[in-house]
Formats: sequence, structure tokens, C-alpha cells
Amino acid sequence: MQRKIYKELLLWKETEINKKPLMVLGVRQSGKTYIINEFCQNEYKNYIYVNLFEQDDIVELYNSNLTSDEKYNRLKILLNFDLDQEDSILFIDEIQESEKLISELKYFCEKHNNVRIICAGSLLGVKLKRSKFSFPVGKVKMLSMYPMDFEEFLRAMGQDILIDCIKNCYQNNKQMGIPTHEKALNLYRTYLITGGMPESVESMVNCQSDYIKYDKSILKDILSSYFKDMDKYVTNESEALKITRVYNSLPSQLSNLSQKFQYSLVSKDARAREYAISIDWLEASNMVIRAKCVKTPEIPLEGFIDIETFKLYLSDIGILNNLVKLSIEDILNDNISLYKGIIAENYVANQLVCNGYDLYYWKNNATAEVDFLLYTKEGIIPVEVKAGDSTQSKSLNVYNELYHPKFSIRISTKDFGYNPDTKIKSIPLYATFLL
Repeated sequence: MQRKIYKELLLWKETEINKKPLMVLGVRQSGKTYIINEFCQNEYKNYIYVNLFEQDDIVELYNSNLTSDEKYNRLKILLNFDLDQEDSILFIDEIQESEKLISELKYFCEKHNNVRIICAGSLLGVKLKRSKFSFPVGKVKMLSMYPMDFEEFLRAMGQDILIDCIKNCYQNNKQMGIPTHEKALNLYRTYLITGGMPESVESMVNCQSDYIKYDKSILKDILSSYFKDMDKYVTNESEALKITRVYNSLPSQLSNLSQKFQYSLVSKDARAREYAISIDWLEASNMVIRAKCVKTPEIPLEGFIDIETFKLYLSDIGILNNLVKLSIEDILNDNISLYKGIIAENYVANQLVCNGYDLYYWKNNATAEVDFLLYTKEGIIPVEVKAGDSTQSKSLNVYNELYHPKFSIRISTKDFGYNPDTKIKSIPLYATFLL
């Protein structure tokens, strides 16, 4: 499957000035190993793959008291691979198994910057935050990888022509027309089933959208694997229990009328100081995404956040729908009722993060709330998400009267459009990847 991050990997390869090792971070099962392996095989003449789960000898080597030069020479012997030869690359998977090797990336950058190295691993973000050894700050390039966005999903489904049509309508503010619009919405609902996990998408592709043959157990197994992995990277059973409680509370947190994360929904009498580390763990693992509340939407948004008010979205919409046990039939038939808005909002959050946005939302002291604020070249742009085709935008109207943005965006099931009076641009849910 084609992934957008491949272009970023190519850019790293072609950079002559910066020879830093590359570290790819992302939630488990998002396709990191697959795409990095494909990149290394396609773009380099000499390639070697190392998985530290399988090669204890390398972990032991870097735990030894040898000098960095000695470790480097021994590494070449253990690999039986000349790292210094031209057009070569080393991919170290599961690098979180060796904190000392992570620290040694500084040595590679400074002493052997002719050597190309890519690193990845399960829950690597958690390991980096809790590492006892110093991280080679400034000596490693970091890339984030997310589950497949809707455009990548469409491409996997063989919908390249539809993608071109969506892009054309977006750029020229033209309507898709009922038949094409409905087809795109149906594919959006299919994406709500699979989410962006490559294995899940592949199952839908292989069964040619025959929902009876789609393997519904894939997302359930991925969810189970998250918690099995957790045992390796927590300090004790109490911490694991708290992390699980926070994660399992997220479906109800998202439907919370207060429009913020509430610790009381995790556990009775719970307090922030008890669960702050658990939330930090989930963020570091990329299992959740934090949206920060802004009371005054001015530049820079980060300077006007309310640190005690925030939301947590799940990193993948398919995982969310699996967690709340939604049936495929109810998703396809749009028979979700009140929770439909929560699903659409989480979906949009996923697409925005894939496009490099940090998530912010606006909430006043009354009842008005705007789902997302985008920091763009044209200023702060408010975004409201509707799961249906409703044009009522009370909160957006309140925001516009207070802050007068150049324009606003309403994402819904309606076709493309623009109202010059209200300055509201209408974008279909399936076109969110273009923002």
C-alpha cells in the first residue's frame, strides 16, 4: 500500500547536509516496519534489517563497557555487513530494547555520518520518555507516522480517480454532484469500519468490500495487543490498571457534555495527580491525541491554552468504533444516532493530525464550543464538525461574531460550497484530508 511518509523518507535520503540517523515514531500496528522495509529495499543497494527482539547479542554488545569505536567495529562483525560501504542502510527495529544503543546514535551522527540508519519500535515514544540514558538531542531526526488517512485508504481501495475528483472540487469550490458525492460518503463510512490500520484496510481490500468477509477480529486483536505490550513498559500493575481505566473511559469522555476530559469518569473520586502519568503514557505511546482548550483564539494558540481543560481522542477511528462495539451494519446504515457526532469529530481529529496540525478547540464560559482551531497562513480558522447535513452552527456564529476570522469551515455530509454572507466554507467529511 502507498503511504505518504515514503516521500518524507526520500527527502531524508536525499539530504546531503544532514546525515542524522532517522527515528520513526508511531502507534503500534500503523505500518512502520512495512513501509521502512519497502523504502530500504527500493532505495538502497545494500540493506540489512535488525530486530532487537531477536538479536540479544547486539543488545548485550551495547550494554558492555567497550568504547564506542569498539562497539561499532564489533557491530559490523555481528551483522557481517560493512556499514561504511556506499549506498548502504541499516534498519534497527524494536530499538527500544536497547537504551544504550539509542544513546549511541549520537556517535553514529558525529563519527560515522556516512552511515544511513533508520530506527523504529513498539511503544518507542514511551521508552524515550522514561529512558535512564540521555537521548541524543539534535543528533537524530524524528518522524511521526500515523494510521492511514482517508486519502491513503481511498488509494488502497483503487479509488485514484475519485481522489482526483475530490481534490479538483476542493480547489475550485465545485460540487461533486449527487452520485459521486454519495459514493464518497459510502467509502467514508467504510473507512469508519476499517480505520487506518493497514492490516484492517488490507482485509477490506482483499474481500472487495464484501462486509461479510471482512475480518472483524483484526482491530479487536490490535486493541488486545496494545494492552499486552503495556506490561513491558509500565513500572507496576497499579500503573497498568490506571492506564487501562483511562483508555476505557475515552468513549464516554468524548460524549461528555462538559466538552473536556473528566477524571471522575475514570474512577470515582479520581484526581488529576493520580492519572496524569497514565495520560502521559498513552500520549507517548501515540494511542491517544490531546486537543487543548483555548479561551482566547490568538496567535500563538499555545500561549492561550487552559492547561486544565483538554480532550483526548483515540488515534484511529476504527479502534474507537471497535472499542464501543459498533456493528458494521449500524455504521453502513448510518444508524448511530447521538454518538454519530462523536465519531465524526474523532475522525476529523485523526485526519488533521496526519496533516501535521496540533489540535486545539475553543470553548467559552457559556455553552458555545468550536471543535477545532487551525493555525494557518490566513490566521486562526475555526472548524465545526457535523455528522449529518445540518446547517445550524450556533457556536460557530458566536465565535465569528466575537473574533471575525477571514472565513470558517463546516465539515459535514453536505457537498462542497461557500456562503459569502456567513463566510462559511462547506467541506464534506471525506475531503478533510485536504485541509
